[in-house]
Amino acid sequence: MDKIAILCSGGDVSGMNPAIKRFVEYSFAKGMQPFFVYNGYEGLIDNNIREAHYEDVAGIMTRGGTKIRSARSIRFKDATYRAIAAKNLQDKGITKLIVLGGDGSFRGMERFYHESGISFCGIPSTIDNDINGTDYCLGVDTALNIIKNAIDSIRDTASSFRRAFVIETMGRDCGYLALVSAITSGAEVCLIPEIPIDITQYKGCFESQIRKGRDYFIAVVSEGLKNANEVAQWFEEELGFESRVSILGHLQRGGNPSVYDRLMAYKFVTHAIDALLEGKNNSVICYSKSHFNFKSIDEVALNPYRLDEELLNLGREQFAPSHCQM
Repeated sequence: MDKIAILCSGGDVSGMNPAIKRFVEYSFAKGMQPFFVYNGYEGLIDNNIREAHYEDVAGIMTRGGTKIRSARSIRFKDATYRAIAAKNLQDKGITKLIVLGGDGSFRGMERFYHESGISFCGIPSTIDNDINGTDYCLGVDTALNIIKNAIDSIRDTASSFRRAFVIETMGRDCGYLALVSAITSGAEVCLIPEIPIDITQYKGCFESQIRKGRDYFIAVVSEGLKNANEVAQWFEEELGFESRVSILGHLQRGGNPSVYDRLMAYKFVTHAIDALLEGKNNSVICYSKSHFNFKSIDEVALNPYRLDEELLNLGREQFAPSHCQM
């Protein structure tokens, strides 16, 4: 019986537990023995690798996070520890590995594959949605819905007072979460690294809108800019609006996985296992233009991600100060 393992690396996302459930059930359906690697790459090094059974995944579909836990491993950057990790897998007869993670996790896996030759398939799993080669990463839909609910609730408060709210989303240096959330929530301002805008350029437009009756503002900013407090200060000093900063933080990672993330988890894992059985030994399963496709680990891990130009154009049109309604 072939042996296959799964691990989660880096930040957790809602959708990992549905993926883990599908992994166990589909592995057995394909005649393989599934294994869990607990604590990500740290678990590979520490030999925290155990057989998985149906009972291990009962009732986990609705839970955010990951049952098998995740970690960021400094040790895995060291070739000595990667050799230990490879030996632990080989000693258990595990020849295939599925990795749920982001760009850092895939860079580690790229090195690991070239050194050990262990077959693997990566599943993009990060709410940052910043993996090269895929339009969608597991967990993004749940995160966007959490942000949507937060902004809708904050708008209720903003509209009850004469206030400006500055809402900071996650995403590191990628503005995907902020941009999509701002567009779909009707925010007045969106500031992301990919669309450099100076908040001061909005002054004339916003003053005109205030004279015509606007009495609150919603600004969505990406954490990569590190300027949420400065934006709030600008609203107070330049427009005279009492301001509040809401940093959503790790709320965006957790929560009951959305229907879409549950479905994508099943599809990602199914394609990943099928690929390993078909002899694809070092790929990442990507989703673009409504289709699944495989890309080499080198192509995914060693190239930068760029936000979709169509989405960026929507943002430029919606939030450029020159397009602001006076």
